[in-house]
Amino acid sequence: MTKVVARIQDFLRLESAAGLILMLAAALAIVANNTVASHWYGALLSTPVAVQLGALEIAKPLLLWINDGLMAVFFLLVGLEIKREILEGELSSFDKAVLPALAAIGGMAGPALIYVALNLSSPETLRGWAIPAATDIAFALGILALLGTRAPVALKILLLAIAIIDDLGAILIIALFYTEQLSLQALGLAGAGFAGLILLNRMGVKRIMPYILVGVFIWVCVLKSGVHATLAGVLTALAIPLAVRKESGQSPLHKLEHGLHPWVAYMILPVFAFANAGVDLRGVDLDALTGAVPLGIALGLFLGKQLGVFGLTYVAVKSGIARLPSGVSWLQVYGVACLTGVGFTMSLFIGSLAFSTAEALDQVRLGVLMGSVASGLLGFTVLRLASRAKDAQNLGSLPAGAV
Repeated sequence: MTKVVARIQDFLRLESAAGLILMLAAALAIVANNTVASHWYGALLSTPVAVQLGALEIAKPLLLWINDGLMAVFFLLVGLEIKREILEGELSSFDKAVLPALAAIGGMAGPALIYVALNLSSPETLRGWAIPAATDIAFALGILALLGTRAPVALKILLLAIAIIDDLGAILIIALFYTEQLSLQALGLAGAGFAGLILLNRMGVKRIMPYILVGVFIWVCVLKSGVHATLAGVLTALAIPLAVRKESGQSPLHKLEHGLHPWVAYMILPVFAFANAGVDLRGVDLDALTGAVPLGIALGLFLGKQLGVFGLTYVAVKSGIARLPSGVSWLQVYGVACLTGVGFTMSLFIGSLAFSTAEALDQVRLGVLMGSVASGLLGFTVLRLASRAKDAQNLGSLPAGAV
């Protein structure tokens, strides 16, 4: 038993573990919704769950508690990562941020343009234009981690920076384009809560719990306001102090980020994947695969992402605006551009905001799965070839007899 526990712990330490668990959860969802278990799968996700405190009541099916509640914690972690990277990480200066920023802009614009081009004659499906614009950090980094030491650290940093800016873009898109009718009263209360968070920060409060309690209040207010509730996580993250506490020598932001990461990677994202990836494959034919929505999403992720990321990276470097990270080849950059087309979690999430019918959501899932799988396979293959080419180049540069 001790050996089994030790092996599980070793697996969870792997950088690729989160991506593999996410993949397994998605596979289980597809199996569950395409076998005799489909009835129980649907019943589980539609289970009504209600929380009431006096006159305040929040009643939603389990699926929406996952998408509105658990994903708010995911966005809290994303917000912490964005803040840390901007203040002290790879986005803390123009020189560091310009390349991933331009790459991310290309990676959002390319897929959206492809989707719009394929859905231009169908106004009711245009709402899904942002679905292929997002990159799944856990999946993309998990695939890159499978290469081990063949992938240089600079390449991992580049992919992470692109994905983080991509997430920032997704957050802005959700706030601006996927907001229902607004309740000004609830929005005003959320604003007051955010002002309270800023006040806590300015007063030098370093304990995390007061921020979390106010963050829960903001979540309830944002949920009732019509803006998507997950944005409460981002607002809370922006107020968490980065300064180190004297008594513990720890930064509240670093501590919370470190504490949340395993919960998000190994529980929240797999639960989200299981709840949202269960595409019904029964009756899927060529017409379903080539429909404007699934094809727009799949081609947006597979072609739009790699063309947008690689294209703007190439233009930025050749024009002198930015430069490639040391030790990174153009073939490796292309491989990373392909990996950004793995849009799984964020694409499914935006899809759940864009459409509400079961038929439309199945089309979204189908497109996301096709585009993400194709992008992941191509990206991994290209990066393997790039590492072999570098190995051969290094071997050829050695002096005679050194081998």
